[in-house]
Amino acid sequence: MQSRYGYTWRLATLLFMSWLLTGCGINNIPTYDEQVKAAWGQVENQYQRRADLIPNLVETVKGYAQQERETLTAVIEARAKATSIQVDARTLDDPQQLQQFQQAQDQLTGALSRLMVVVERYPELKSNQNFLALQSQLEGTENRIAVARRDFIAAVERYNTEIRTFPGRIWHSVLYSDMPVRESFEATAKDAERAPQVKF
Repeated sequence: MQSRYGYTWRLATLLFMSWLLTGCGINNIPTYDEQVKAAWGQVENQYQRRADLIPNLVETVKGYAQQERETLTAVIEARAKATSIQVDARTLDDPQQLQQFQQAQDQLTGALSRLMVVVERYPELKSNQNFLALQSQLEGTENRIAVARRDFIAAVERYNTEIRTFPGRIWHSVLYSDMPVRESFEATAKDAERAPQVKF
């Protein structure tokens, strides 16, 4: 009878301790880490969407502006470089690779901006329905990229705050010390604080 009572008591204690641990934030760190990875996945998704639109945009412009070879080549090369850098959730643990990826994306953004400035010289291109549709999709994608970056920054902030404050700091040092502080998104483009002057 005593052993059965002892077993019941241990089980009740174990269940109570489990309940206490679930309410004290022990799961916050891995939860927030997964949210960071999901937010980063959305950033990648939107960059890929932009990269997928570029070949059609270049082909449309090429039909009207053959003499703009240099600009078109710059866009194609920037897209190739941006898509050649393979990133995934593990990239978040490598700030140097993350910065390299972001620099390639910034170069692509700059090349696209130059292409849109060139388009101003071709009124018949600006009125082409294919071009207008692609331009609208590209503009929407740029907005989605901005939103995805914002969400990523917020997720990184939540995660980093959790592992640097009580009680998350304790859980991090005891259970999750292999999970590093995450780098947030940083604009690496020249004059990133100023909006580009592009007229459509």
